[in-house]
Amino acid sequence: MSNFSSWFSRLRSSSNYFYRTIHNITTHSNATNVLTSHRPRMTWTGSVLPLAVAVCGASFALHPHFNPSLCDASVPSDAINNSFGGKGSTQYAVKGSHTEFPHELLHELKLICQDNLSLDYDERYHHGKPQNSFHKAVNIPDVIVYPRSEEEVSKIVKSCNDYKVPIVPYGGATSIEGHTLSPHGGVCIDMSSMKRVKALHVDDMDVVVEPGIGWMELNEYLEPYGLFFPLDPGPGASIGGMCATRCSGSLAVRYGTMRDNVISLKVVLANGDIVKTASRARKSAAGYDLTRLVIGSEGTLGVVTEVTLRLQKIPQHSVVAMCNFPSVKDAADVAIATMMSGIQVSRVELLDEVQVKAINVANGKNFLECPTLMFEFIGTEAYAREQTQIVRGIVSKHNGSDFVFAEEPEAKKELWKVRKEALWACFAMEPNMEAMISDVCVPLSHLADLISRSKKELDASPLVCTVIAHAGDGNFHTVILFDPSREEHRKEAERLNSFMVHAALSLEGTCTGEHGVGTGKMKYLEEELGVEALRTMKKIKQVLDPNNIMNPGKLIPPHVCL
Repeated sequence: MSNFSSWFSRLRSSSNYFYRTIHNITTHSNATNVLTSHRPRMTWTGSVLPLAVAVCGASFALHPHFNPSLCDASVPSDAINNSFGGKGSTQYAVKGSHTEFPHELLHELKLICQDNLSLDYDERYHHGKPQNSFHKAVNIPDVIVYPRSEEEVSKIVKSCNDYKVPIVPYGGATSIEGHTLSPHGGVCIDMSSMKRVKALHVDDMDVVVEPGIGWMELNEYLEPYGLFFPLDPGPGASIGGMCATRCSGSLAVRYGTMRDNVISLKVVLANGDIVKTASRARKSAAGYDLTRLVIGSEGTLGVVTEVTLRLQKIPQHSVVAMCNFPSVKDAADVAIATMMSGIQVSRVELLDEVQVKAINVANGKNFLECPTLMFEFIGTEAYAREQTQIVRGIVSKHNGSDFVFAEEPEAKKELWKVRKEALWACFAMEPNMEAMISDVCVPLSHLADLISRSKKELDASPLVCTVIAHAGDGNFHTVILFDPSREEHRKEAERLNSFMVHAALSLEGTCTGEHGVGTGKMKYLEEELGVEALRTMKKIKQVLDPNNIMNPGKLIPPHVCL
């Protein structure tokens, strides 16, 4: 990785001494208590945290004459583009500065949180390293806080803003693009204690919840009422994190993404203000759509403290079907033909033969190891069965075979369980590897082309790679298994991921359909959205978070300047 000074190369420095000081900042101490380390460090009040890579429009700006919104035109563009998240970056370890945590702030946090605060090194390390992601940072949080109420979150954020200390919201820890990394230390706000269902309106089919509740827990609560929340990302995901990444899942083809299923939010802004983004009405034309602004902002604009969700009735009946194909293109063609037929499927999932093998290894199954499609049809019993037979006909016209279906609850549950645990199945097949996961999405008509082109590259690679697609909406993932300690593995994994992203962008697609940007996808955003769109995002960030304390180092690439 380029040295740390490149992170600051885009910022206007007031003196050469200041620049050399930042360049020589050391990485985080492994001392158990960060407040008692004897290693000399810069103070928070005498330094500027390096946030050139940030989603922000402003840095910590502690230097009185430092304008964080401007770029240093004397620094070569290559130095910016090759810094982490820049257009030329090929690195995955996020560097950052670290300074002594203010004792006064720690005292304030203890007053706010009482015993719901931790300085334990192992706990901080756990929060600073994503559990299902290869991304890492050189630093970890200094303090973990576990707020119990919206008021506590507001006080915590306000105090951190007063001291210009970064904060990182933390939900279910299932994100895979480095969203919860703490490259600059600071405070990790773990929302897991805020998991109440605050209000259920059965007649209105909506529910008001705190952000720490998981989608699976919520659906267990809703089941007796005949309702469910239709988004189904990875097991363990929390509602707050799902809002932050604008996630979706296998049911998005029928019910939409998080963007379509959140009615209203309450959000704590960087200055501690609590903002309600909308009423509980199903539709509204009242002002800017602040709800959609926050959804997908990845904790860079505020901390979500309350979510009002749209619910659905549990279907009367469902049928799950599976069928096999000689190639992934044949399978993708059937997914497209099914959607074009007008059938209202609730799920269309594609697995390649390598992923099916991983499922067999991990679960002791005996599925035929070839490209496979999985469908779910819902509605009345007669309607679901009718749709199943129509799709059977489509499958037979596209080289499909072994069409089977299940209607018994346990059989259906077991089939979807192995699909939802596909990532863990990959790790079971290659237990000493980590995973780089692509998340490209293209217009549905381009899906077969993209998967075919990608599959040729994947099959020719020395790395083990699997394909999992939400084929009904053009979104597919590749799990690229690699050893991060081997440079040739890292480079090959990055090459494959980059190939698929650029192929998707050439087909009017996106680098991320549902996983979000975090640190891992920043370098692709200018090609996808254009620099003016990124500058607009940065201006919004600068207004709402002028001290850049909100999840710094995420979303907006470092080469974007105002």
